[in-house]
Amino acid sequence: MSEFGSKFVAKPFRFAAASYNIHQCVGMDGRCDPGRVAQVIRELEADIIGLQEVDSRPGLGKESMQMDFLANATGLDAVPGHTIQRHDGDFGNVLLTRHPIREVRQIDLSVPGREPRGAIDADVDIGGHPVRVIVTHLGLQAAERRQQVKRLLEILREERSRFVMVLGDFNEWLPWGRPLRWLHAHLGKPAAARTFPTAFRCLALDRIWMQPRQAIREIRVHDTRLTRVASDHLPLRASVLLDAALAQRIFDKQAEGALS
Repeated sequence: MSEFGSKFVAKPFRFAAASYNIHQCVGMDGRCDPGRVAQVIRELEADIIGLQEVDSRPGLGKESMQMDFLANATGLDAVPGHTIQRHDGDFGNVLLTRHPIREVRQIDLSVPGREPRGAIDADVDIGGHPVRVIVTHLGLQAAERRQQVKRLLEILREERSRFVMVLGDFNEWLPWGRPLRWLHAHLGKPAAARTFPTAFRCLALDRIWMQPRQAIREIRVHDTRLTRVASDHLPLRASVLLDAALAQRIFDKQAEGALS
């Protein structure tokens, strides 16, 4: 297992992560306003933020080049995960972080005949702890999502770090759907929170997993007057405790169970 070259055990470290589908910064009032999306991101006070539906076409107004605008407005570093590359700009996922990035891999999750999809697979140093962070946005059809989750699980079997975070818009309407059950089996089952649509949130489309599952201390929806208008999704926020000693005990216990 790679631990990004770390040769020491870091102290326990608390941080926050969030997942937010920004809907190209088009709000429920029909206005494209990256400024208010940036304000939402600042309110989250998160160290790691996975964004979906980021439109980075160049233009004359602030609504253009959304990845660069949001990074500059929040003071965070941005990692692009473009899924649609056009002559006039790119569209897709973005990872925002205030912690050092060690390595980035792009995962193609596209299914023939469907809108291109992908994931950012990044190694991040968070408080001295190596954390693998995956940001994604899955497709709209059930069969499409099943193929995409199978691909994600293949990639997750490459154990690069004891700590793994998977976050994004999974578009899974049914809590008993196979993609969710497969991810729960591999990563543990965290609390689900309804984030869509903002007007009468009834679906838990946005998800955050952490391995080990015990590292997540709280998951909640950031529901405010601003978030209800800034996008058609509400942001999902998780409080996380990275504790290498606890993760090792959990890993050893699981290994003993597998051998018994």
